[in-house]
Amino acid sequence: MTKIEREISENDQLRADIYQLLAALLRRHPNAELLQFLADLDVDAEEGNAMNQAWIALKTVAKSSDVETLENEYFSIFLGVGSGEIIPYGSWFMTGSLMDKPLALLRTDLMQMGFEREENVKEPEDHVAALCEVMGVLILEAPGYRQLAFYQRHIGSWINRFCEALAKTPSAKFYIPVAQLAKAFFEAEVNEFDQLSLDIPVNCPGSKELEPVTDGVVQVN
Repeated sequence: MTKIEREISENDQLRADIYQLLAALLRRHPNAELLQFLADLDVDAEEGNAMNQAWIALKTVAKSSDVETLENEYFSIFLGVGSGEIIPYGSWFMTGSLMDKPLALLRTDLMQMGFEREENVKEPEDHVAALCEVMGVLILEAPGYRQLAFYQRHIGSWINRFCEALAKTPSAKFYIPVAQLAKAFFEAEVNEFDQLSLDIPVNCPGSKELEPVTDGVVQVN
């Protein structure tokens, strides 16, 4: 597939950046550099929307957090001894079990689009962080109908329940505003994709299948 150069809007770049930030926060506990980045965020305190309030809360908690404490918090929430307080996999939220049909469909779609799991990654591809990473790439490199198809198939039906469950986990302190930010962002994404669906022609070429996004293989952490 020939890669087509296209102009990325400021809004799409911001969306891709937020997907990658959420991926980083949900993949592992933040390191000192990421904590400092969050603490230094330039947020307009005058805006009262849910996402802006979540940014403010995340900035505030980042200022008072340290890496060791967040490592323990992340472990309790996502890993635990045996299992964590939340199971961060799409298949679990869609079917109540792991390694189910949604994961098989996801693997097929990722392979067709040219994504491949890195060899050192043992987690299934439907980990919420991996899905955010893929969406970040799709927004920058894939046509709109590819983004819409992937989101609807693999994220949209359960991500709000994940955000609500994350905010209620017993060990969550830092991850409460992370969950709030994710919830507000994905609610905004519903509007993005509603508008996108109206802009896509009914006879859009290839809209039924997920074609490769790039010429090469994209590694998913």
